[in-house]
Amino acid sequence: MSRFTFYARGHENIKATHKTTLEITKEDYLTPRGDCIVGVSADIGLNELPQEIKDKLRKDNSIVRLILEVDNQREIITGRGSPKLTLAHDTDMVCRKSNFTCPRTLMIRADKSASDLNREFIEKIKNPKKRIKVTIEVE
Repeated sequence: MSRFTFYARGHENIKATHKTTLEITKEDYLTPRGDCIVGVSADIGLNELPQEIKDKLRKDNSIVRLILEVDNQREIITGRGSPKLTLAHDTDMVCRKSNFTCPRTLMIRADKSASDLNREFIEKIKNPKKRIKVTIEVE
């Protein structure tokens, strides 16, 4: 298994109500329309992931976990990699419940979207001072 950890921040406009996607972005702002975003000001964009992680993400049916941690709470999103992933976006990482891929896609067939996350967790990440530990694991 390969593992990579980085950090993002919370934001007062985080709603996490999107039913099919979940996103982390390097952007430091968030409008109320960004209902899939669960972290801003990320240390890296998708295209900056280590090559070893990218190679494993591009394997058919690789198992991918995105682990989000703040304070003592943890959310784990599990999905699949795909040879169709380009992992080329400068700022965004998107987990999708569907099989759709684009340069922003980190994983497909995810078991959770933003709306599936624990609401207590969401309340915590609405605080811009909260630092969110983000770990990507790929088998």
